[in-house]
Amino acid sequence: MSILQVRQSIIEQLTPLYGNREAMLIADMLLEKIADLPKRALLNLKTADLSPENQIALNAMLSQLLRHRPIQYVLGEAWFQNMRFYVDERVLIPRPETEELVEWVVREEKSGLSTTILDIGSGSGCIPLSIAKKLPNAVIHSCDISMGALEVARKNASDLGLKVNWHHIDFLQEAEWLKLPKADVLVSNPPYIPQSGRSEMATHVVDYEPSMALFVPDEDPMVFYEAIARFARLHTSPGARIYVEIHEDLAENVRECFLRSGLRKIETRKDMQGKERMIRAISGL
Repeated sequence: MSILQVRQSIIEQLTPLYGNREAMLIADMLLEKIADLPKRALLNLKTADLSPENQIALNAMLSQLLRHRPIQYVLGEAWFQNMRFYVDERVLIPRPETEELVEWVVREEKSGLSTTILDIGSGSGCIPLSIAKKLPNAVIHSCDISMGALEVARKNASDLGLKVNWHHIDFLQEAEWLKLPKADVLVSNPPYIPQSGRSEMATHVVDYEPSMALFVPDEDPMVFYEAIARFARLHTSPGARIYVEIHEDLAENVRECFLRSGLRKIETRKDMQGKERMIRAISGL
């Protein structure tokens, strides 16, 4: 089969699961990966045949996609802030709205010298490593409860040639905070989706992405924000800045939580979809 025929076959098989537009994007991503060529070059070769070896590899990837496995896990990569990150089921797939959080941090903190920044919830390392890339004078720390996630994050740090200090702790255990540095900046995209929201989410998210990085108990949806607020009060430098991603339905709850903890100058920002998804606060002097 020619590359053009293969592309059309992929689109036809994936459209019932993903819709036509996303199926087209996935088809191009698969072919670029298999042929190791950019899309423009592929289009120039559209009448060429795919080699038998590439066809076998493509079929294996396609079978995974038909079982709803996310394309990023199938390819073993995701792009974030124009950098390629290795990802697998041990970590969340980086999202565009989280890029907006990183951009906010970088924009506000770019003038700081020797700033200590602590990221809570390393995951793939996309947040701390992106900040490390753009703020080379900052000292970056990041923590996670998952050793598997930290293995992925360390791999990405090595692949990208960037320095982050990684910490394996359970952030909800206050006794472990002593293992972390006093920071000038906190940043976090913590778990914030109530368990009751699981049924409303896409199959490829619920079945493949790590639940501990997504969900919080229905009876305690603010558990991570409350811990972050308390940590900010007890373990940050005076005037430290706190940046967090939030669930759109929890914006007012997070704001009130931060106010109760003595944080000030609280600012909420909307993402590209017009949803309140980010908050910044300042620790008390």
